[in-house]
This record gives sequence, structure tokens and C-alpha cells, in this order.
Amino acid sequence: MIQLQDIRYVRLGTGDVDAATEYCTAVLGLEKVRTVGDAVYFRSDSRDHTLVYFDGDPKDHRTAFEIATVEELEQAKQQLEAAGRPTRWGTDAECEERFVMRMLEFIDPTGNTIELVWRPMHSGWRYFPSRDAGITGFQHIGLRSADPQRDERFWTEVCNARVSDWIGVSPLLRIDEIHHKIALFPSDFAGVQHINHQVETVDDIMRSWYFLQERDAVITFGPGRHPTSGARFLYFEGPDGMVYEYSSGVRSIEDEENYRPRQFPFEPKGFCMWGAKPNIKEFK
Repeated sequence: MIQLQDIRYVRLGTGDVDAATEYCTAVLGLEKVRTVGDAVYFRSDSRDHTLVYFDGDPKDHRTAFEIATVEELEQAKQQLEAAGRPTRWGTDAECEERFVMRMLEFIDPTGNTIELVWRPMHSGWRYFPSRDAGITGFQHIGLRSADPQRDERFWTEVCNARVSDWIGVSPLLRIDEIHHKIALFPSDFAGVQHINHQVETVDDIMRSWYFLQERDAVITFGPGRHPTSGARFLYFEGPDGMVYEYSSGVRSIEDEENYRPRQFPFEPKGFCMWGAKPNIKEFK
């Protein structure tokens, strides 16, 4: 079984890098780290970077997970190919672009591009945001899935993910004590469905709600509270239709032996216990 340590970064193609950069700094509240060629790097915590926008197809999404040792990375290659998932080693240039020592790429059963990385770079400097959104770190992603039940088996049998809860057929998957790092939502095509950043308090969520409204941002869900993770949340639309989420107070699951996943309905009350209704296709 592949031991995923943590989610590391997301790379997103875009047709307008300048507009995406302005959004990430002025609206989302990330710190711009650097520009390398046609790619701009952003961070939200102690990691070197957690989000990259590059000049490319807006449908080109890549998500990275950290692996602890190079031996485990080499074993992951064997395990993936035994499971029918072809792999490819990243070139030296690709590893340099990602600020990692080594990288293995594969495609999940739906067609999402996943990168497993070894020895990713950390920053020696504390995170300093471009605006005070209260962000404490990049935490999880929603992934599109053509068949959530099939893809659940991949992430829990080939990899070390565990189901925390279900909303309909959509599993919320953890790889450590945090309630989920991956959520699989039904979709007709592959890609990252949403990107989550944790903020310190519910006050930060409400401040951003007003901030985003003043700038005519598209609020897609919330403010609300998830009955699954217990997190207070706010979803809103960014460049190329990407949905971003701020949330606070996510549940930790430390008693692995006694925890049992729960089933929630795939309807508004399964997503929000305050009564908010999502304007997000994959949540309907």
C-alpha cells in the first residue's frame, strides 16, 4: 500500500497568468514566492509553495502528495503498475520546477494527474500573506470522479486513504488525522474540483465573505458548516472557474480503532447543517 504523507501542492494551467497572479495575491490572500518561466508560485504555510499557475490548458490540473522515502517511491511505482496504473518518472527539469528531489507521475482511474514527490522543499521563512485572510495553510482538494465508488477503492486499497464519511456516493478521505485531504465528487470529466485553505477562525470566514461581496466575487456556497467535518466554510469562484474554499474548525480523527464512517444524504442538508444551499454543480 502506498503511504501518502500529505498533500503538497496543486499546479493549474491558465490562459492568463497575470490575472491569476492578481487574484491569488489581491483576493485569495496567498504569498507570491517566485516566477519561473511561465509559472508563478504561491505559498500559504511553511511549504515552499502550495499552488502554481502556469501558462497552459485550464483543464491541466496536477496534484502532488509527499512520500517519505525514495525506497517507498520506487515501491509505489511497482504497486501502481501492478494495479494497472502506468507511471512516469519526472525529468530533472520537472523536478527542478517542482522544487523536489524526485517525482513519479501517474493517472488515477478517472484521469486525474497525480504526482508523488520525495523531499519537497520547505521554506526557511514564515508565510507572509498578501492580504490578511487568516489563512493558516493549504489543506485539501476535491477531485472529480467518473465513478466515486471505483475511485474510492483505488485510494483506499492501492493507497493508504481511509473513508471518514460519505455524502451520497462521494467519499471524504483522510491520510492522517485530519477529517479529509481528498474528497471525490461525481463529474463528467477529470480535474481538481475545489481547493481548500484553512483559516484561523470563523471571524476570518465572515470577514472574507464581506470582502468578496464588495468585489463582486461569485460566492458559490456558504457561509455554512459541514455536518461531516464540522468545519465552518465559504466557497467562491476563482480563475477559470476553479472553486476555492476557506474553512475553519475541521475535525481530527485520532481514535482510528473506534471511528466508524457515517453516511450523509447527497442533498443540501448533507453538505451544510446551517441551511446554506450550494451553487456548485458537483454538490447538486
